[in-house]
Amino acid sequence: MLMDRFEAMAVFVEVAEAGSLSAAARGLGLSLTSVSRQLAALEERLGTRLVIRTTRRLALTEAGRLYHDQARRILGEVEEAEQALTAHQSEPAGRLHVAAPTLIGRLKLAPLLPEFLAGHRGLAIDLTLTDRPVDLVEDGIDLAIRIGRQPDSSLILRRLGGIRMRVCAAPDYLVRRGEPAVPEDLAGHDCLVFAASPGPVSWPFQTASGRVTVPVTARIRANDLDATVAAALAGTGLIRAPSWQVADLVAAGRLMPVLTGYERPSAPVQALFLPSRLLSPKIRLFADFLAERWAGREFGHEGMEDGTAGS
Repeated sequence: MLMDRFEAMAVFVEVAEAGSLSAAARGLGLSLTSVSRQLAALEERLGTRLVIRTTRRLALTEAGRLYHDQARRILGEVEEAEQALTAHQSEPAGRLHVAAPTLIGRLKLAPLLPEFLAGHRGLAIDLTLTDRPVDLVEDGIDLAIRIGRQPDSSLILRRLGGIRMRVCAAPDYLVRRGEPAVPEDLAGHDCLVFAASPGPVSWPFQTASGRVTVPVTARIRANDLDATVAAALAGTGLIRAPSWQVADLVAAGRLMPVLTGYERPSAPVQALFLPSRLLSPKIRLFADFLAERWAGREFGHEGMEDGTAGS
């Protein structure tokens, strides 16, 4: 009977965090009927409604919010106790589903995977590289790498590193068009824009009075950053790119940084996961591994600032 209560409690927590019965069923590997039956039985035993069905999602009642907080704490303590007893007996095993932005995933994350897997033979990784926002529950993601400030306070965030954006151009472009001295000078320049969709574009900068955004003219707009870097190397215009992507080109003199005194503070690179995954050994192990490999890193720069402003 006690085990049934824990199972129903776990089902309710998944429903509350997934926002729907079907998403919870997928996350738990159960049938929709089983999830619905356990939720109904739990509400009957407690004598109160825990959720209210809306047109798109489930909303928690006041009693549901109180029970969710307590249930998540209890389940976490139980899992922590079990892991403390078994951690010395076995290595984490199973599949780890990871999502990351395409560029940082390809250049900075993927090269680390062989080392991680070599040290943990029981683990396997499914890596999804995408620049669209992912829903950790709906997409079945254990851990997502994201850049910049994250508005979803329901997720656990762990900072892993930082990225600074840099404006630069080929030397011959700057000879022809001149070097912008202040951000407002960009109005007279051709800019190469990395963007997934059309529309007006503004580049953010930091001044003595705070953050400012400057509208720019997109001579080329592409949803692939490599394409805009190639155009910059050909002298087509100015590009704003992660400093670590253009660091080698800058060192070789093929691109020249401009407006360096107006660069924004580094944007945080973070690992995100659901609170219910907080104590998962495989997720914690992978997050620890990335934190160690990226410790103190601002990609493309020595050291890393503590600023957490978005890019």
